[in-house]
Amino acid sequence: MKFVVIGRDSPEGKEKRKIFREKHLKRLKEVDGAGRLILAGPFKDGSGSLIVIEAECIEDAEAFIKADPYVTEGVFATYEIRPFILVFPEESSNE
Repeated sequence: MKFVVIGRDSPEGKEKRKIFREKHLKRLKEVDGAGRLILAGPFKDGSGSLIVIEAECIEDAEAFIKADPYVTEGVFATYEIRPFILVFPEESSNE
């Protein structure tokens, strides 16, 4: 099942991103290597980021984001997780 994670930056997010970006990207690369990362990136307005991952359940998606350096180090003040259905591009089996 796919999940969208929307992380909203803390007031110190811009400065903390610079410090913890490499740790965050390393974690995303690990998830990507496991075939679970659909897409990820920051919003151009600097307000936060969007991450789409594959997870067994919402609890797994929650565990993923809680362990991310952007959460543990305070880049994100808050985050939201939502189940997501990919329509385009088409997959062999949509949920």
